[in-house]
Amino acid sequence: MRIAVMGAGAVGGYFGARLAATSNQVAFIARGDHLTALRRDGLAVESYRGNLRIRDALFTDDPTQVGAVDLILFCVKSYDTEPVAQSLGPMMGPETIILSLQNGVDNPDKIARLWKNHHVLAGVVYIASEILGPGRIKHSAGGQIVFGEPNGQAQVTTEAVERLLASAEISCEVNREIRAVQWRKLLWNAPFCAISCLTRATVKEIVESGALTKLALDCMAEVQEAATTQAVDLSPALFDETLHFSKGIGDFKPSMLQDLEAGKPLEYEAFNGIVVNLLERAGKRAPTNQVFYSALKYLDEKIRGQKTPRES
Repeated sequence: MRIAVMGAGAVGGYFGARLAATSNQVAFIARGDHLTALRRDGLAVESYRGNLRIRDALFTDDPTQVGAVDLILFCVKSYDTEPVAQSLGPMMGPETIILSLQNGVDNPDKIARLWKNHHVLAGVVYIASEILGPGRIKHSAGGQIVFGEPNGQAQVTTEAVERLLASAEISCEVNREIRAVQWRKLLWNAPFCAISCLTRATVKEIVESGALTKLALDCMAEVQEAATTQAVDLSPALFDETLHFSKGIGDFKPSMLQDLEAGKPLEYEAFNGIVVNLLERAGKRAPTNQVFYSALKYLDEKIRGQKTPRES
């Protein structure tokens, strides 16, 4: 199968490597020093499931070099969703499927508005992975994709993607309530990414601190309330499940802290801004997420201000 990975970072690079290792024709779209290293040395994945080295693949920053594909793994940061989705044209054939593997709850909708006549699937990823350096990814835990049709229907295309992922030994599950799954992931992302960035704490340090755990729970309560405005019910039992899950991660740095330390833009709009906005529309307040949002916006503007136009 012909596959394109749009955004070959810690998530896209890992899943793309697994697909490439099972004889699929995979193109990795990347940029900067990462792309330079990929072209020179290939993609190296250090994984607890076994290391991978992908050399026989197309590494490019130009979708026109890729051509029409069967599947696009859409793995870019949430703030890049619309401009990058607009660039997919050269890779779009009549049957191309787009699988969004992004953080946040509304990215598949943004993509679908641009590509109305194509299948756009929503996916949620459970993985601990990071870029060690240009061309090098470390995969330390997890590696599951839960995905489905945003409208909740099971279709032939969804089943085909499930078979493809399973054939590459990627743990996967089709879920007819994928929007609820996205919100359950936000229940973790909203507090843990924000707190880690603002305190420079790992997940282990957050769950071992009574004060930070209380802050995380306050944030989760607002996420729960925002979810209800979208007809999604998040059970209070999920709070304890989220904390229990976090205790098993150890000293992992959430993706947004990794971005902060690398001087990259932050996904605070997708994690905290959406909670604030949805509750404001409902005539309610989100004080914890508002503080997170404002502080992270300051950090993000500081990062962007330090970059030249060429770097940003």
